[in-house]
Amino acid sequence: MQAGPSREQEAKNYLEKHRIMELLNYLTSSLLFFRPEKPREYLISILERLRIAKITGVGFPFFMDNSNIVSMFEMLDTSNKGSISFVQYKEALKTLGLLTADEVLKDDGHAITLDKFRHEVNKRTEEIWTAF
Repeated sequence: MQAGPSREQEAKNYLEKHRIMELLNYLTSSLLFFRPEKPREYLISILERLRIAKITGVGFPFFMDNSNIVSMFEMLDTSNKGSISFVQYKEALKTLGLLTADEVLKDDGHAITLDKFRHEVNKRTEEIWTAF
């Protein structure tokens, strides 16, 4: 007779199914980015906006607006070429909590422009929020 999944495996499956680790990673990144005076209230407000967005279909709460994305890109583009390397791009996504540890990105050999960076940050952010 074969036993069912262990409690540990059940917990792991639950976390994966509901994407809890991604949510926590994203919330932590948001906290570190904004450093609010009242972190608990800030997290509650994000979760409440997420709940309202799910119910009403309004836009999800992005913690990085266009000016933040541009600023981050400009910090990475130290030579003002208008592009960043694939390594910089990948590390930026990791820092923002938008790249999972097991995800493999393919380097197509082209530098990453601001438009591509902005598009990818926004797309990945929305994918995370819509999963909850």
